[in-house]
Formats: sequence, structure tokens, C-alpha cells
Amino acid sequence: MRKFFIAAALLSTTITYAQSTRKLQKVAGTITAKDLKAKLSVIASAEMEGRETATAGQRKAAAYIENYFKQLGLQTGNGDSYQMQFPVLQDSVTSSSFAVNGKSFEPFKEYALSPFSMNTGNWNTDSVVFISFGIVDSTRNDFKSIDVKDKWVIVAEGKAEDADKPAGAVQYSFRNPASVYVKMVQAKANGAKGLIVVTKDFPKKATPVKSNMYLKKNQSTNIPMVYVSYNVASTLLGRSLQSFADLKNIAAAGFNASVALSATTVTNNLQSTNVLGVLPGTDKKDEYVFVTGHYDHLGKRDSVIYYGADDDGSGTTSVLEIAETFAKAKQKGYAPRRTIVFMTVSGEEKGLWGSEYYTSHPVYPLNKTTVDLNIDMVGRIDPDRKYGDSLNYVYTIGEDKLSSDLFKISDSINNKFAKLELDRKYNDPKDPNRFYYRSDHYNFAKNGVPVIFYFNGTHADYHQPTDTVDKINFDLMAKRVKLVFYTAWAMASRDEMLKRDIPLK
Repeated sequence: MRKFFIAAALLSTTITYAQSTRKLQKVAGTITAKDLKAKLSVIASAEMEGRETATAGQRKAAAYIENYFKQLGLQTGNGDSYQMQFPVLQDSVTSSSFAVNGKSFEPFKEYALSPFSMNTGNWNTDSVVFISFGIVDSTRNDFKSIDVKDKWVIVAEGKAEDADKPAGAVQYSFRNPASVYVKMVQAKANGAKGLIVVTKDFPKKATPVKSNMYLKKNQSTNIPMVYVSYNVASTLLGRSLQSFADLKNIAAAGFNASVALSATTVTNNLQSTNVLGVLPGTDKKDEYVFVTGHYDHLGKRDSVIYYGADDDGSGTTSVLEIAETFAKAKQKGYAPRRTIVFMTVSGEEKGLWGSEYYTSHPVYPLNKTTVDLNIDMVGRIDPDRKYGDSLNYVYTIGEDKLSSDLFKISDSINNKFAKLELDRKYNDPKDPNRFYYRSDHYNFAKNGVPVIFYFNGTHADYHQPTDTVDKINFDLMAKRVKLVFYTAWAMASRDEMLKRDIPLK
């Protein structure tokens, strides 16, 4: 008789489990390519003007997201508001001048100030050195070729192998040794007083040059930096350059050139916002699962809109779709145990500002936040991925960094439900792209919250006006969104929060 009751109990548990699984799959089935396309067609439309932080386009996108959360019946995520405002400061140049050997050059046509070092001041030097491309990596150190201390350094933009490519054809990440920011940091570290970057991107449109916006009072100690055309470089180097590629053939050396640069700037006080919608949990409502994506992008350059359909209109759309799916589940009577916070942030393209502000001013305790599932670029296919099934994968990053639970759960949920190829290529700490540090999950991670970052890889349209809705693979995107939904449900339904048993590195 005892064996009979044990067998009956096991059968009952099995049936209940199977029923709950079918319910979950039925709800997840409402995530469709059609729905995703409808939402993204709004987020990445011309009306949103590229959604640059602290602009009218960003505010329009925030209003759209807020209204969508209201329609779903989500609770406000920041007291009595769906929006969390944070201050943004911005410097604008009102006037500037640049001269070499007494010859003045025209702004935008022959030179432009760098946004990385936007300060009022006057700078003069007679000590100028050229050091090729100014690269410092595991294979070379251009700064070792000549002493740059107390001098102005001239470098060519990018790297030598890209010198023959058109302007704008190659994008370098913020931490890439070929990026102008890293070159400026290296120049300063070696004692240089200023940096001149020779670039192909001239003439530029005569629009006001603005600094990178910033969250806190600008106390930049960056050295002054200016972009110049290769015609200006000819004057600096005392030789006629016929093309940008000619710079590859010039050896590191000092040059006799007198440089004078001046700039006047003003500071403007602006605002940006994160948007938070909340679906309360049941018996564990005081513990939280975050689902995040950034809704800002690069805005407009004159009349050219940078639509940001994949980056990160796809992530924003995913957050909205997952929120809708959870809301439908609750309407059918099966709510998550933990509270789900759906948060879309701005300022990511400026330096992860929205998530930095939130984690510095958390509405919900970070020590009660079990996980952040961050979605940033999930609508495209990585053209450089030459292995596996390109129509059935997603890159996952970070799930082994802080919790020994998370990696196993992520795999288990995927194997049971989504059945995607979870590619950990970019999870390698030695990956030179350092994607783990480059999206909003990182601000949660550095505060001890376990994270997963979902990502499709980069492509030729990354940070270009051509990142548009028509290039999104919505069928693949729907598979990825379902994976995040299933994972969020599992995180919200566990008996215990994720262990935090791996130290932050």
C-alpha cells in the first residue's frame, strides 16, 4: 500500500509539472515575429529621430515605452512614476581657432575639436612629433619609438591595415587600441601635452561641435585633442601628402612646427530618463528579477538619422514583448513568485549612464535583485560566425561570472525550451572586444548582481544609419526573446535567489 501511495504521488507531481510546462509554452507562444516587428517599427522609426540621449527623440521613445507599460497594467517602477530622471551636462563649443606656423585653418573644413577633451583654453607648442598610428597592443608600442614627453603628438587615425579604406568604413570600440580615445590615453600616459589625429573624414558638416555629455561636473584632465585633414598634416610634417595612406610610409620623428589652438565652451544642463514598469510577484515579491535593454541610440547627424534598429531597438522591443507576455500570464492566473522589473535605460551609448545612475540610486535593493537579464542587439546575424547554425544561436555573456547556479540554469532552460546554440565565444575574459564590460548589465554585475547579456554580434551596419528595421531577422529574434522569457520565468520561480559565490574580478 505504501508503494502505491508513493507511486501515486510521483505520478501526480509529474502530471502537475507537465501541465505547468504546457501552460508556460502556451504563453511563450504569444511572442511572435509579427508582434516584434510592429513594436520595433515604432521604436526605430524616423519619428524617434535616432533616440539620442537628452534629445526630443529620446523623450518620444520614453513616452512610447511608458504608455506601453501603462497599457499592460504594469505598476510604476519609480515611486508614482514610470520614469527615473537623471541629470546630464553638455559642453558646446562657441568658438575655436587652429593655426600651424601662423597659417590659420577653417573649422570643419580642415580641423575639428575632439569631444573627448572639450574645455575652454589656449594651447601653444613648438614641439611636435609624429609616431605613425599611435598603437599600443601586444605586438607593438608606437610610443617607444620616440620621446613624446611635453610634446604634441601627431598620429594617423585607425590602424595601418585600414588606411586605404574609405572614411567611416571601420568602427573601433571604445577600448580598442586603434580608437582615438585609447590613443589619447596612451599619449597622456607617456607625458604628451596634446594630440593631433590625422583623419580622412574631412570636410565635415559645419554643425556645432559638442562634447560627449556627462553625468557629473566635467573635471576632465584629458589632454587637448584635435582632428585634422591630411592637408593640415602636410603643413605639420613639412611634406606634401597626396593621400591619407601616405602616412604609412613616414617614420617616427620630430618636426619643426608651431601649433596654436584655442577654444571657448559653454555648459548646458539637460535631463534624460530610464523607464521602469513592474509586475509584482506573489510569495517572493520582495525579491526582484530585472529584464533590461537600452532604448537610446546615436540620434541624427544633420538630416541623417541613425535608426538603431538592432542597437538597441531590438533589445527595447524584447523588453516590451517579454513584459507583455508576463502580463498575459498573470491575467490567466499564473504570476511569477518574484517581482519582475522591466527597465529600459538611456545613456548607454554615452557610457552606460542610465544603468550607472540606477545602480547608484536603486529603487529596489540590489542585494534582493537575483539577476539582471540584459538584451542588447538580438535582431541580426553575425556575418563572421562561420560555424554552427547561424539561424539558431545567440551569444551569452556573463552567466559564469558571479554565480555558480546561473550557468547551469541557463543551459538547462535553453535545452528544455528554446534549444538555441548558446555561444560563449565572447564570454572569454581574453576576448579583445571586452563585450562583458560594454553594456548595461555590467553596472549590475559590478554591484554583485548575477547577469546574462544576450547579444547577436556586430555587423557592417553597427553604429551606421543603415541599422534599419528591414534588416532584422524577426523569426530568429523571436526565438531569442522566448529564451529570455523562459529564463526570467525560471529566475522568478526558484525557491532560492541565485548564489553569489564567485568573487567579482
